[in-house]
Amino acid sequence: MARRRKGNPVHGWVNFDKPLGMTSTQAVGKVRWIFGAGKAGHGGTLDPLATGILPIALGDATKTMPYLVEAKKTYEVEIKWGERTDTLDAEGEIIAVSDVRPSKQGIADILPEFIGEISQIPPQYSAIKIDGKRAYDLARAGDDPKMKPRLVQIDDLNILAVHEMSAILRVDCGKGTYIRSLARDMAFALGTEGSVKTLRRTGVGMFQQDTSFSLDALEDLRHKARATDGLLPLATALDDIPVLAVNENQQFSLKQGRAIVLHPSIFASLKAACRPRSLGDVDVSRIVLAKHEGVEIALCEARAGQLSPKRVFNL
Repeated sequence: MARRRKGNPVHGWVNFDKPLGMTSTQAVGKVRWIFGAGKAGHGGTLDPLATGILPIALGDATKTMPYLVEAKKTYEVEIKWGERTDTLDAEGEIIAVSDVRPSKQGIADILPEFIGEISQIPPQYSAIKIDGKRAYDLARAGDDPKMKPRLVQIDDLNILAVHEMSAILRVDCGKGTYIRSLARDMAFALGTEGSVKTLRRTGVGMFQQDTSFSLDALEDLRHKARATDGLLPLATALDDIPVLAVNENQQFSLKQGRAIVLHPSIFASLKAACRPRSLGDVDVSRIVLAKHEGVEIALCEARAGQLSPKRVFNL
């Protein structure tokens, strides 16, 4: 029996502009096929009814995916007033209606209530697990999953346009923010009902829509044997992590999984460059990217005068 092809040694990120109707999993599969990559993953789920930026990691770039989860995100959402659906978007069934249509000034007046750290109840139709099952599976089965409130960070809200039946807002937010919940809660604050009509993600950290690639554009590059023109460096998701250039002997040790000793002055400068950050409950404030001749070698932890490899890249 022939061995299964493992794919090409492709390592990097694709700033993918996901089209309407495509799931995040389908997007990863399509981009992986275009590049012939062995491994692939995405940097944050985007609903099928949403369009926009879905960063996709190929090859060893998948080892940097956890760092993109922490990245700030920007959305443009159109909220339809007067109707709330069970899914809180255009896909669901209408479960509540209202005749109230808020004015631009009315919307502007309540925006400060939703800026900063706020408590938010996720939609029942979401991928959150409850007793080991996805909330959307429970909801579709007719159950009534109890969603617990969570704290999320909204950095800014701006009104882009106001129509008779809807309003378009730009939302700058942190991880875990549900725009559908935001639409519902803003409608409640305005004395009406509301659901997401359209949603577009315009930015995830360093990945912005003005440098993104559509599916047609990537397929065109593949047809011209220029697919790598759509590939960003592996370190794109690590834009604010300190970088240390290592010599040949040091990079060999790191590749072998061995720690290297740093000169006290170099170690001190690295500590000064590190900033507080966490991935979930894990403190990664001391993480440093080691490079040799411009090539990423490993993500390392700087501690006790040493650099210890935590994620080694095979580039």
